[in-house]
Amino acid sequence: MTDDLAHERTEDIEIRLLLDALYYRYHYDFRDYAMASIKRRLRQGRQQLGFASFSAMQDALMRDPDMLPRLLGFLTVQVSEMFRDPSYFRAIREKVVPHLRTYPSLKVWIAGCSAGEELYSMVILFREEGLEERTLFYATDINQEALRAADTGIFSLDRIPLFTENHRKSGGRHSLSEYYHAAYGRASFDKSLRRKVVFSDHSLVTDAVFGEMHLISCRNVLIYFNRSAQDRALGLFEGSLVRKGFLGLGAKESLRFSSQAGSFVDFVREEKIYQRSAQ
Repeated sequence: MTDDLAHERTEDIEIRLLLDALYYRYHYDFRDYAMASIKRRLRQGRQQLGFASFSAMQDALMRDPDMLPRLLGFLTVQVSEMFRDPSYFRAIREKVVPHLRTYPSLKVWIAGCSAGEELYSMVILFREEGLEERTLFYATDINQEALRAADTGIFSLDRIPLFTENHRKSGGRHSLSEYYHAAYGRASFDKSLRRKVVFSDHSLVTDAVFGEMHLISCRNVLIYFNRSAQDRALGLFEGSLVRKGFLGLGAKESLRFSSQAGSFVDFVREEKIYQRSAQ
């Protein structure tokens, strides 16, 4: 065995033990995440946090509670943008909303909400379509730091031009500037956008069905799971949706090869929007 191969195998063992420690100590389960992605992020974390090995990271995790949020910052993906993939939000606006109008009250779940970009996008869309008042939004993530950031509704001002262009392309009915005020290099989105939002810590890998939802949007989260974790998450979504409820996934995600494929039909195929079957 070459030295490089031996080092690689040692690394793999250390990472598995680190993930076990994270689960058994703090009940965060990353063991069924795609290993290539986990390894890449942990290597970045080890370098930036100054650890000589993953075993040293594990030791710090077990002994220092402050290590948990630092480690989660590397393991969870916090890169997004408002109205990301505008055609997806246009499809929600033009194709899904007409069906949602038929319900007297609505529940929407933004799963893996990160710092809140998709959440605020959806709330703004629902406000513009006259559905906000009858809707309760659930924003969940496993990273409590991300949830706290989402609850503030504050984003760097240099991100706003992209958000504004995305909003326009998504069919926005007003200027995005109506929803925030800018000061000191930051854009602070109006508190009223959070009035109908419930923020909650929730893991798609370990936690149970969340509620009875009319729309679930979980975009660019499943790509970080292995096949069994993807199936579990999709099972949660199926169990959480009302009959004929809607599920939106990311551009590189699909139901096609999952065990839940038979429970859904394509609704807007090109935007990965599915509808739960009526049975």
